[in-house]
Amino acid sequence: MDKVISFLKFIFHSSVLLLIIISLFPGSLLGFLIYGDLGRQPDLIANPFGTAINHFICYFCVSMLGFTLYIKNHNFQKIVNGLFFLSIILEVLQIIVPNRAFEVYDVSANFIGVLAAYFIIKTYQFWSKL
Repeated sequence: MDKVISFLKFIFHSSVLLLIIISLFPGSLLGFLIYGDLGRQPDLIANPFGTAINHFICYFCVSMLGFTLYIKNHNFQKIVNGLFFLSIILEVLQIIVPNRAFEVYDVSANFIGVLAAYFIIKTYQFWSKL
């Protein structure tokens, strides 16, 4: 079981690193890999909100994985604070990255993705104590 947890922690930390790389890459790295075009952003789900839903999905999934892995660890609060900070700072840093732009909807979606995962974990903790 320890090997599985270690592997999942590796996946979590790799996912955080991938979020950093994708967020700070000048242009759309995913658009380049999928379409061969740095200027085109792929949508994970066809929606009227544009790429903000992509941000929510990514940050929610990474946060759920991290919070679940560290829920009983003394580093849980550090993971929570780190993901909230990361969700904001990566979008703000896009102001200085070429071919990237700061968008309020994206930073809101990042933050809400982390917040939703946090509330789900806290709800689980509350109900599992009863």
